[in-house]
Amino acid sequence: MNENLFASFITPTIVGIPIVIFIIMIPSILFPSPTRLINNRLTSLQQWLIQLILKQLMLIHNIKGRTWSLMLISLILFIGSTNLLGLLPHSFTPTTQLSMNLGMAIPLWAAAVIKGFRHKTKMSLAHFLPQGTPIPLIPMLVIIETISLFIQPMALAVRLTANITAGHLLMHLIGGATLVLSSISPATASITFIILILLTILEFAVALIQAYVFTLLVSLYLHDNT
Repeated sequence: MNENLFASFITPTIVGIPIVIFIIMIPSILFPSPTRLINNRLTSLQQWLIQLILKQLMLIHNIKGRTWSLMLISLILFIGSTNLLGLLPHSFTPTTQLSMNLGMAIPLWAAAVIKGFRHKTKMSLAHFLPQGTPIPLIPMLVIIETISLFIQPMALAVRLTANITAGHLLMHLIGGATLVLSSISPATASITFIILILLTILEFAVALIQAYVFTLLVSLYLHDNT
């Protein structure tokens, strides 16, 4: 039972070779690129959404922070499209793998922190010791602030992994219950099927919201260090 329940989170392979890299490249193929002087409706909608998201993310940033705009918009598009593709039947969601999410979170967090120590050294060091701290509490607060700093990428990765994994597991459980109840109690099966439809709609929203939350937190870390 456990093997079947978590089978959808196993990295797919072909002839024993993992095809995660190929799966990660799929979302970039789905976004149309303008090949003519006049854009079509799909490309215009894509550009409008990108500009809207970019405006929200860059609203709090200064000139140095806005140089990261291309990276942030690429990040939210990648995570959002990957999460949505994972909701399709017989598909695989790479963002359910903690290793992949850590691979995204740690370099982005480290780049923001290094940028802060390079350009705003005094302010970055001041975060480790709030002003007006009593002398006996200084060592403890420095340790606590250091731990909170290094736990930020873990929080990013675990939040994304837990939310996507929990939704997929819940859909799997309710879908299995619906199939079993369809031959036992059709009335109860219809109720669970409606719940499954509502949960699927919720998962579409969660897929986009988690992509926005991940990118927004990276943007806030960047704002604190620029």
